[in-house]
Amino acid sequence: MKRILVVNGPNLNLLGIREPEIYGKMTLRDIEEKITRAAKEKGVEVKFFQSNAEGAVIDKLHAERDWAEGVIINPGAFTHYSYAIHDAIAAIAVPTLEVHITNIHRREGFRQRSVIAPACVGQIYGEGVKSYLRALQALID
Repeated sequence: MKRILVVNGPNLNLLGIREPEIYGKMTLRDIEEKITRAAKEKGVEVKFFQSNAEGAVIDKLHAERDWAEGVIINPGAFTHYSYAIHDAIAAIAVPTLEVHITNIHRREGFRQRSVIAPACVGQIYGEGVKSYLRALQALID
């Protein structure tokens, strides 16, 4: 894969200041820089998008379906209830990996279920920024 879209959902724009004891001190920009460096080393182009609005995430997935050969998505809280994002991922038919900074299966009960995962080729979680980097490598492979 040579073109990968990285989508981040609600509140991820506040990484670094939002509950750093849970999410760490890296900002979203820091994560994007790490992904960009790793992608460049592998000859892969990446685009980034973040929104706190469910419809904007769906619109971006639709708009980039012909450009992207793979998608990495951290849907944030949309993970647990957005059947609309699930359906958008299924509709665009682009291999998509769901990622999470934390281990969602060791969090509060409502965070342990993903309605997005069944539309994805896989899910990587609990490794901080490495979750994104592993997803990037998995899509390349």
